[in-house]
Amino acid sequence: MTIRHVAADAGVSHQTVSRVINDAPNVRPEVKRRVQASIDKLGYVPSIAAQRMGGSRSYLILALNDRDRTIADWRERQGTDWIDQMLLGGMLKAAEHGYRLIFELVDTHADHVERELRATLAALQPDGVILTPPHSENPHIIKLLDEIGIAFARVGALQGGPGVAVAMDEESAAASATRHLASLGHKRIAFISGSPEYSLSKRRVAGWRAEMEREKLPTDDLLASGDFSFGSGTSATEALLTLKDPPTAIIASNDRMALAALAVANRRGLAVPGDLSLFSFDNTPVVRFTQPPLTAVDQPVAELTALAVDMIIRSLRGNELPDQPVIIEAGLVERSSTAAPCAS
Repeated sequence: MTIRHVAADAGVSHQTVSRVINDAPNVRPEVKRRVQASIDKLGYVPSIAAQRMGGSRSYLILALNDRDRTIADWRERQGTDWIDQMLLGGMLKAAEHGYRLIFELVDTHADHVERELRATLAALQPDGVILTPPHSENPHIIKLLDEIGIAFARVGALQGGPGVAVAMDEESAAASATRHLASLGHKRIAFISGSPEYSLSKRRVAGWRAEMEREKLPTDDLLASGDFSFGSGTSATEALLTLKDPPTAIIASNDRMALAALAVANRRGLAVPGDLSLFSFDNTPVVRFTQPPLTAVDQPVAELTALAVDMIIRSLRGNELPDQPVIIEAGLVERSSTAAPCAS
């Protein structure tokens, strides 16, 4: 099935069909509807190559992820659900608009990041770019994309600046987790923070601290530093459980550190949730299969990426975008790792 079949069926020229496919201006609405009806009836699928030849667009959206952390996760086989969800949301939304989402890794720490990114953009010529943490807060990358004039979205970013920002409400999510544990009767609720490289780590700590203050609960020695790794979760949990007055509940800033906390509790002979309640962020598949399954904040990664793709494409079509970050609320999935504390 070719563009000429569509043109014949719709009773228009193949140039008109091309303009409709490429969303070009100066096509009457009734003609657009007639051409689209023929496309749907005949099952015509536009060729990306043909679209690129027919206009200045590539119909590609490029998603950039951090190289070092992504490769380390793959090599350690410790799960890449964040990437899976990002691709799920981004690819499906892009396909709705006749676009394709492609995925690339860039080292945000390298001094040659600008050269590397320019080479990637030159090779792929995407219409838009999605930046994920920590790229979404890297001023060099943001400045480069802004200077080039390409449409881009910053996932997980709240600060002002070029590009559209979409993020989960990290503070609210952490506060909800804390509030849930406090409602069960916990007074000593500890928090294991994530890597300071990510601003979301600070926002989660802020949400926990604010809710603890609202509940008039102490936070003095209950904040432990982590970096999202299993090892850091182990060290943080050991430090918390050796306190003179240890916590009865721990919130970990990602699933990997929560799994470490569970392992430490098991090694110490602590029952979860009888002796210690555990609450995680992420809600990756593995937390459903631990014993006990972990209560978790469910990050809307697919929804965030779909929104980022949608807003990029809307901007390419001349729609005005919000100048403030778009915030999506997280979910909370309650499982059997949280319960009321044992009476002392």
